[in-house]
Amino acid sequence: MSETIDELTVRYEEDGIETVKELDKVVLSKGAWSTILYRYQDWDRAKQVYGPDKYTIRRYQKRNGVYMQKSKFNISSKDQAKNIIAALQNWIDD
Repeated sequence: MSETIDELTVRYEEDGIETVKELDKVVLSKGAWSTILYRYQDWDRAKQVYGPDKYTIRRYQKRNGVYMQKSKFNISSKDQAKNIIAALQNWIDD
């Protein structure tokens, strides 16, 4: 359980292997409800390499002094990320 935003991560280790490697994170909002955008890679056990960059938006609620994940949205590819950016940019520009 994480008590601060800095401690929150998508990094995951299993059997001594970092199966989810966090590359970067951006805190989009802070407070009792916090939103973080992560950039990460999954470990491909068959190929023994990390896969392409992926992105996820996680929403956390802080209760009793600790953050608990409440929701997430995974962006599975650069193409999907670009489509989201384009849609948001179009809405913002209107």
